[in-house]
Amino acid sequence: MCNLISSGIAWAVLAAGGMAAEPEFALRDGDRVVLLGDSITEQKLYTSYLEAYTLTRFPKQKFTFFGRGWGGDTAWLRMRSFPDEKALHAAAGDAQQKLIEASVDEPLNRDVVAVKPTLVMINFGMNDHNYEPFRDDIFKTYVRSQTHLTKTLIQHGARVVLLTPQPLENRSGDPSADARNRSLDKFAAGLKEVAAKEGATFVNQFAPYMAILKREHALDVNASIGGGDEIHPGPAGHTLMASIILKQLNAPALVSSVDLEVTADQSAKLASAAKCVVTNVKFEQHQLSFERADDCLPMPVDARAMDALKLAPLLDDLNRYELKVTGLPADRYDVMIDGEFATTLTKQELAKGWNLAVTAGPISQQAREVLALIIKKGPVVQTLWEAQIHSRDNEIPGLQKQRDDLEAQITAACQTKPHHFVIKPST
Repeated sequence: MCNLISSGIAWAVLAAGGMAAEPEFALRDGDRVVLLGDSITEQKLYTSYLEAYTLTRFPKQKFTFFGRGWGGDTAWLRMRSFPDEKALHAAAGDAQQKLIEASVDEPLNRDVVAVKPTLVMINFGMNDHNYEPFRDDIFKTYVRSQTHLTKTLIQHGARVVLLTPQPLENRSGDPSADARNRSLDKFAAGLKEVAAKEGATFVNQFAPYMAILKREHALDVNASIGGGDEIHPGPAGHTLMASIILKQLNAPALVSSVDLEVTADQSAKLASAAKCVVTNVKFEQHQLSFERADDCLPMPVDARAMDALKLAPLLDDLNRYELKVTGLPADRYDVMIDGEFATTLTKQELAKGWNLAVTAGPISQQAREVLALIIKKGPVVQTLWEAQIHSRDNEIPGLQKQRDDLEAQITAACQTKPHHFVIKPST
């Protein structure tokens, strides 16, 4: 799974990548990002993975993330305001709009607008469809509620990303035949129309995730893809979710790349480098060595979610930490980084180009430390938010300090440092 350069053409395209402008990533320097949703968001998994990607890929930029997931919630924020849902679904026109505004406005201002977001990602739909075959009355409430959320946030100066939820994983048969998933698919189509009409960004998690489910359940009807229950995926499922979201938000794939050549006279030279600085290239006593200073770190992959790499090309799409070496004489080589063993590769694998994103020794470990700190911060941010909601003022200063201290640790952990690479014949 880690060998991501399948042909010389693919490497040539990557090396020439500077010739074509990449589409702009949806997150920008200085963004204050709110992740609004239900219990899937409250799990703090895909949200942590999104944050980890952003901070490791752009270590010199400033981002602040706020988790605002609430179990059982919907686009009309029912768990934050407890409206009369029977009346809400039965109403129409201006009457329904007034009910939605009464349900949404106060908690939206408290939980989201109050932190002055510049970008809000909204992930509702799972509870909204009520876990039953498609109901037009609920669908209309959902569309109108998502429209109101989007309009309100844009009026407050935020960019809005509307996420569909992932499908339910019913663990038997064809998941696309489940009436609940058919309903969610229709809700996704409605959300796409809202985004187009209101000027929001639309991210369809449902279709790519469903394609994976269908493929894997065709091989094993009892397969467990997400690793959690049918509604709440575990780390592997959340990793798939994060990768789908990031790809649709134009997240750049390349971390950095190095292309080295060992020449016929047994010397070495740098052919090209992207997003890193390579110095002191030597080929002595059958060993290639060099210093590599990267602009950023690879995206960390949760150790609990490595199975996700077998299900989707996450490393291809988001996490290319590349090393290519041509002209090596021996058959197999150990890659050492700062004296630490990273991996063993054949000379053919090195000549094609190899992705070290999850096997770069101390570099991958540094990225995992960033993720660990982000995961540690999640409950602190959640508890601080709850203290603010319930006016537990005596707790707030201590929680704010914990959050700020962790933010500082995360920023420090994201900063790159030079590393000494040695590629030596494997014994």
